[in-house]
Amino acid sequence: MARRRETARIRHPRHGRRGEARLPAVVATVTAIGLYLALPQQLLITPRFVLPALEVALLLPLIAINPRRLTRQSRTFRVLSIALVLTIAAGNLAALGLLIDQLVHAEVADGRALLIAALQVWLTNIIVFGLAYWELDRGGPVARTQQPRDELPLADFRFSQDENDDAVGEVADGASKESDWVPTLLDYLYVSVTNSTAFSPTDTMPLTTRAKLLMAIQSVAALATSLLVIARAVSILH
Repeated sequence: MARRRETARIRHPRHGRRGEARLPAVVATVTAIGLYLALPQQLLITPRFVLPALEVALLLPLIAINPRRLTRQSRTFRVLSIALVLTIAAGNLAALGLLIDQLVHAEVADGRALLIAALQVWLTNIIVFGLAYWELDRGGPVARTQQPRDELPLADFRFSQDENDDAVGEVADGASKESDWVPTLLDYLYVSVTNSTAFSPTDTMPLTTRAKLLMAIQSVAALATSLLVIARAVSILH
C-alpha cells in the first residue's frame, strides 16, 4: 500500500517536467477531421477538403515542435494551437446550423443519413470543446507541466483532485497538492462528455467567465442536437 501511494506521487507529467504525451491530442484532432470529412455534402460550408487541409496544415507544425511530449512552447505554438481548435469548432458549428435547418424541414428525403450526421456533429462537439478546455486551462498543456504551480495562470476549471488533500488517505494521496497532479487531455474530454450529456457541470466546476461561456455554448449545441434528433427519429419511425 505504501509503495502504491509513493508511486501515485511520482506518476504525473509534472514530475521531471516530462510533459504531456502528444499522441492523444493528435488522435483526437484526426478523429474530428475524419468525422467532418464523412459529413453529407449539404452540411459543408466549403468544398469537402478545404477545412481538413487547413487543419492538417496547422497540426503538422505543432507535431514538429513537440513530436512526442509537450515540453516546448512559444507564442507561435500557442497561436497555431488555438487557431486549430477554432477552425475545427467553426466547421462543426456551421455543420450544426445546417443540420438544424435540414432537420426542421419535413420534406428531407434521407432522414436516416441526417441522424447519422447528427451523431458525427455531436461527437465532434465533444472533441473540439475538450480540446478547447485543454488548450485554455492554466495556460495550456505545456505551461501546466513545465511551470511551477505558483507561476501558472489562474485555473479555468476546478477538478476534484484540486480539493481532495484533506480527504481520507487513499484519496488524498492522489490529490494535486500531494501528488502534483495536473489534468491531461482525457480529463478535459471527460468534462466535455459530461457537459454534452448532462448539459451542466458535474464533478468539475468552471471558474472563469470564458470557461462558463464555452460550457454554455457546448450545452446549448448538444441540447439542440439531441432534441431535434429525437424529434426527427420519432418522425422517421412513424
